[in-house]
Amino acid sequence: MIEGVIIKPLERFSDERGWLCEAWRNDESDFQPSMAYVSKTEPGAVRGPHEHKEQSDCFIFTGPGNFCMYLWENRQGRLGYRQLETMEVGEDNPCMIVVPPGVVHGYKCISKEPGYYVNLPNQLYKGEGKQDAIDEIRWEKGLDSPFKIG
Repeated sequence: MIEGVIIKPLERFSDERGWLCEAWRNDESDFQPSMAYVSKTEPGAVRGPHEHKEQSDCFIFTGPGNFCMYLWENRQGRLGYRQLETMEVGEDNPCMIVVPPGVVHGYKCISKEPGYYVNLPNQLYKGEGKQDAIDEIRWEKGLDSPFKIG
């Protein structure tokens, strides 16, 4: 397990109306979201790998759809440096995953239908009023990148 990564299995409470899933509680972590967005990813599509210098992401994968999540420890001197961790998440394995700065991450939609997730990062995209540089290192653009999603 990569230090600082939080993986919380999510429990669904179902009845005849459908289900609900408690995804976030501020009494379980010091992490504090600053914004939220929802993303749709087409079957077979890949997002990432990338990392942030200061931002943490808080992904909530509940479905519809499933993903293979890829995580690499990229903080020099840390146990498991450059080690890859993968897990299937989404409709079949609902999870909340907090990814700290310096952990390279990406995901691939592995379901036959599009996959959806919510992200609650702890920083605003491009800062207040969208005036700052984007806090992102995009590893997917480098042909010699050590981080590959299959």
